[in-house]
Amino acid sequence: MVHAQSGLKHWALVAAGCLAVVGGALGATSATGAVVTAHQSEAAVVPEVDLSKVQLPMECGPFPVAVSLKASAVVDGKALGVLAAHCQADMGTPPDQVFVVEGAGRPVELLSDRDGYTLTELAIRSDGSIRGAARGYSSDDVPRFSPDLKVELVWKRSASGGWAKTENRSPAHTA
Repeated sequence: MVHAQSGLKHWALVAAGCLAVVGGALGATSATGAVVTAHQSEAAVVPEVDLSKVQLPMECGPFPVAVSLKASAVVDGKALGVLAAHCQADMGTPPDQVFVVEGAGRPVELLSDRDGYTLTELAIRSDGSIRGAARGYSSDDVPRFSPDLKVELVWKRSASGGWAKTENRSPAHTA
């Protein structure tokens, strides 16, 4: 009886060891879920941009910078991060600025706070473009507590290597 139990323990250890080897040799990519070998995944691993360490070029005076939305991805083997931020005021929410960060590079402004938008969505698409949705104002006469525009924003890589923005505006309130 003792000999049979030790035989079962031996087989259990062998099975566990085999599973560990097979499990270590296989991995799943985060973007597709496809199984790749460890050798392939080691070559393909590119760390995403750590947006918590990015120093934004914003002037907020005595107020801290508040990041409202962020996204990061690896596109075509390159790390890409995007974030929307504003100065944290005592009252109200100032408009957002949007920045893109590539790899370990410096943030590049995609949208200024002068545009007056508050971002509600921000994402990186698989083709490397950046999509955002925002609320805004059609004129300075619109009360700041009642945005009257919905804005869809898309940034794509331009031929010169910069970012080209397109935006579509529509009324936020329909009767």
